[in-house]
Amino acid sequence: MEHLPVMLAEALEQLAIRADGLYVDCTFGRGGHSQAILAQLGESGRLLALDRDLDAIGSATAQLLQQDPRFSLVHACFSQLYTKTVTERVIGQVDGILIDLGVSSPQLDNPERGFSFLHDGPLDMRMDTSVGLSAAQWLAQVSEPDLVAALFDYGEERFARRIARAIIEQRLQEPLITTRQLAKLIEEAVPIREKHKHPATRSFQAIRIVVNSELDELKQVLLHAIALLKPGGRLVVISFHSLEDRIVKRFFRAESGAKYDPGKFPIKEVDITKGVLKKGGKAIKASDQEIAHNVRSRSAVMRVAEKA
Repeated sequence: MEHLPVMLAEALEQLAIRADGLYVDCTFGRGGHSQAILAQLGESGRLLALDRDLDAIGSATAQLLQQDPRFSLVHACFSQLYTKTVTERVIGQVDGILIDLGVSSPQLDNPERGFSFLHDGPLDMRMDTSVGLSAAQWLAQVSEPDLVAALFDYGEERFARRIARAIIEQRLQEPLITTRQLAKLIEEAVPIREKHKHPATRSFQAIRIVVNSELDELKQVLLHAIALLKPGGRLVVISFHSLEDRIVKRFFRAESGAKYDPGKFPIKEVDITKGVLKKGGKAIKASDQEIAHNVRSRSAVMRVAEKA
């Protein structure tokens, strides 16, 4: 399936792109957002993009865009955003940062990546296949209590204990190494079916989050983004499930309010530190027209903040 950039028009509008501005696309994917940003930049504008997926870095779109002197692409995960940009001398100079947290269509649709229960393939799920444990390796060594916690916390799976017990029992007989094995096991372990949702949906999400440290990476990149943005710079985040959106919403709220040291009484105005973000963060959803054209946009939630 062709990868369609989610909420493209809204992202461009909220970034408020200036022709001579400096922008960062933290999730290059297949370049949809990056191409659109570049199209609005003038000769002195610049775009830095990151992606932890080597397939994205080596894609045809990436190779084409890297011929543009205004564009540079770096192989990096979110937690490396700050260190990868220090040499670019962009700290406190960025006009806008876009973070699209969705798994790309090429990742989902390629059976070899192991992200989807709809295709049979190696149980991998790593965004960056050059580092870390695959899903199969993690499932082979995780303890039952930790597995229950992961399924419940990251998949919001109410049958976490049943599924974890089934996985532990299965691996004593033979290792789980394919997506079809895992999906079938979960399907048999879950006693109730949700309408229009495969029984393995929540578990696959949870395991993917753990394998890629996705929530920790998100928390890191939000902090880094504040350091990179100039006053008036925009941070645009597109999330695809409640766990991500909750982190973004709470972060925006925490960084936009006045803060004080509770150990200082009486509180003086000089003791109150203003938030580094202007109030914002209201949820923006994909339009009905976009959802009809791209069903994967139906769960997208965009939040926007501006640096004070």
